[in-house]
Amino acid sequence: MKMTEVVKIDILNPDMGEISRAAKLIRAGEVIAFPTETVYGLGADAFNAAAVDKIFLAKGRPAHDPLIVHIASVDQLASVTVKIPDFVQRLGNHFWPGPLTLVVQRNPALPGNVTAELDTVAVRVPQHAVALALIKASQTAIAAPSANLFSGVSPTSAEHVFQDLNGRIPLILDGGSTTIGVESTVLDCTIWPPKVLRPGGISVEALRTFLGDVDVFQKNKDVVTFVKSPGMLDKHYSPSAHLYFCLSTLPEHYQPYFEQLIENKLRAGKKVGAIIVNEDEAWFASHFSSIEIISLGSILHLEQVASHLYAALREMDARGVDYILAHDFGGEGVGLAIRDRLMRAAFEVGCCEGG
Repeated sequence: MKMTEVVKIDILNPDMGEISRAAKLIRAGEVIAFPTETVYGLGADAFNAAAVDKIFLAKGRPAHDPLIVHIASVDQLASVTVKIPDFVQRLGNHFWPGPLTLVVQRNPALPGNVTAELDTVAVRVPQHAVALALIKASQTAIAAPSANLFSGVSPTSAEHVFQDLNGRIPLILDGGSTTIGVESTVLDCTIWPPKVLRPGGISVEALRTFLGDVDVFQKNKDVVTFVKSPGMLDKHYSPSAHLYFCLSTLPEHYQPYFEQLIENKLRAGKKVGAIIVNEDEAWFASHFSSIEIISLGSILHLEQVASHLYAALREMDARGVDYILAHDFGGEGVGLAIRDRLMRAAFEVGCCEGG
């Protein structure tokens, strides 16, 4: 395939001519990349099995990993599911458009490759003008995982997509950097109480405030016989460099862990980087001025930290580091999503005794 075309789109005033051209590609059975509020998606007509196959081919994605189906409104939910429980309707009315994916009973009209042959389907309405315009113009639901090579770091800009998929897809709609920067929360609504399968842009606390009873998937406790949601595989979101993740929010725990690692790696002639928060900068500057540092923002503003996470991991790879260090930012709000992504991306998770 020739070089992938990148078309800039003003998210405040999308060029409907370009949106229409992209929609024609979707209707013709092609795959294209488009922005959402979370990460860039790689989309195809959800009702066209051959088109959906192209997603798996472009990404190198295994067939047992289901896709999220993107729709333009709550009203379109009836086209992809056979049953809409009252609480699902209420969730959609309250949280959509937004970074919440609901797992519901699948409409048999959806091809099996969308859902990994399961009888459930993951669905959401994105909160992004370009994504919504594309879905409406395509006159179908759009199946879309993140627009990157499988198991790698998710893309939060058109540049990231181009780095991974140039020549593999015909078109990227460039709507600038995404705002949330981590994927949607996935809530399994086929059981009661519903269970968060993947933390993301909507917090567990917000879901519990709205619904009352909400469980959270726990890798070490819950038995997984099949994957109902993307983002549940053990290894995911991984940079090329080896990521060491310290599972503690306390400097007195993660600083000694980092200090030992950095000294060992530098002694071995390796290049080391750290993704940190502003509050860590003084310690790193005074102890290790020779390593690569990227600050994601303040620990007091985790939404900002989340929005910069994937770009920082990609930038560390671009700088050629061999090892990346990161610590936990807490398990509340979007901090739980950040923890989930770093743990799945990690080469090693350190418990950092006492943390």
